[in-house]
Parts: sequence; structure tokens; C-alpha cells
Amino acid sequence: MQFWKYHGAGNDFILIDGRKEWPFEASHYELVAQLCHRRFGIGADGLMVLTHHPSSDFEMHYYNSDGRPSSMCGNGGRCIVAFASALGISPASSDGLYRFMAVDGLHRALILDDGQVKLEMLDVQEVERNNDDYILDTGSPHYVRIVDDVDDIDIVPEAHQIRYGERFSDEGINVNFVQLVDECSLSIRTYERGVEAETYACGTGVVAASVVQASLMGAGNHRFHIAAKGGPLQVDLSWDGQRARSIWLIGGASFVYKGFIELDEFHT
Repeated sequence: MQFWKYHGAGNDFILIDGRKEWPFEASHYELVAQLCHRRFGIGADGLMVLTHHPSSDFEMHYYNSDGRPSSMCGNGGRCIVAFASALGISPASSDGLYRFMAVDGLHRALILDDGQVKLEMLDVQEVERNNDDYILDTGSPHYVRIVDDVDDIDIVPEAHQIRYGERFSDEGINVNFVQLVDECSLSIRTYERGVEAETYACGTGVVAASVVQASLMGAGNHRFHIAAKGGPLQVDLSWDGQRARSIWLIGGASFVYKGFIELDEFHT
């Protein structure tokens, strides 16, 4: 099987062109997990398959590194747009925007002149306050905790207390620790469910942090610069006092390498 490797701010993915045929058997979760394994496989935070879609430019099928289908992945969405362009897929619409289907619905995206990918995320309808923390869904569920210094966080045990707590233990939740550098600049570290570890960046996580900060700043158009472990990301959004709209996640989507892997070598 041929595969491609991409990363967005260090959030890395295996990408597969599935337009001719589905690359896996019906029960393939263990195989996906083995392909994502960093010692015995290719190694990645997740795997995506690009397929045809009847009413959009393509469809994105996303799997976490544990092999299970997952909710929306923002950095993955940006990477699969870069991948589609490399495969020769062009936007069908005259405005130059890609339109692709993901698990949470239709997304639009644009490849900028500098190669960065600008991805539109779905509106965020509600920000729940939990004492001094925040819970919201940005295509994936996120827990946001504002801290004085992200570098002082022992992230795995602290995230486990939330992710495996009584409320979230069944479905899981992504846990973000966010430092306010200034009003529009944030530093973030994210523990991702399904990966069950800290990742170098999380697209839906930086969106969640940005929405929380916008809700604290008040109504208006906001631009946030976010320093993730793997590099910088930007979020533009509009906050109307109750919900976030016109959310765009912007950052690099870099090709790493491509190759072939013998699936017969994996015993599933």
C-alpha cells in the first residue's frame, strides 16, 4: 500500500488515497493502530483516507492512532487539503475554496500563496464554564484550563484526572492547558484522547482555546496567535456574545515523505 506522511505544526498523519478502492478490510482498527505505532509501524498521531464524495471535492475519513474512527481533526483537515492538491484534485468551485466532507459536516479550505492552509471550522454553539475551566465542542470535545505557565504542567497525570474522571471516562475528552501570553497570544499544550498522550499540536484544541479567550474578551472579530509545541498556528473568528462563527484555522501543512508498506507484514 502506498502512503504519504504530512504534519501540521508537528501533528503528524499517514495519508492514503482511497479513491479507487478502500484500503482496508472491514475490521481494520488494529491494522490502523499498528501503522500509526511509532516503533513497529510508520508512526503518526492519526491516519486519514481520502475518498470521492458525490457533492464535494473529496471526503476525509479520520482515525486516531488507537485505530478507532474519531471526531474532526483540524490539523488533519489542513493536511488532507494539501494532500488533495498534491494528488491533482482542484476545487470544483470558482472561488478557489476546497469543499470536503468530514465526520462533523462540510468544511471549506484555501491554500494560501505561502503554502499555509486556511480551514473553516464549524460554528461553536456553547461554551460551558466548569468552575474556572471551560468545556466546548469544536468538532471534537475539549476541556480548556488556563494556567500561569504551560511549561510547569506535568501534562499526562494532570490530563488523566480530567480525561478519565467520572464525567468523561466513557467517551473521553481532549484536555488543553493554555497560557495567556497577552490578550491575543496564547501558548498551549494538549493531551489528545485516542492518542492518549500529548501531541505537538491540536487544531481543534487551539480553536477551543481561542473561542474561550474570545468569550472572555467580548463580542467582535478576533485574531489569535497560538504557540503549540510543534509550531505556530493562527485562529480568526467572530464572537457574538453567545457563539463563535466564521472560525478559520490557519497554519502550515507540510509533506514529509511517501513510500510503500507491505500490509502482509502486519498480523491483525
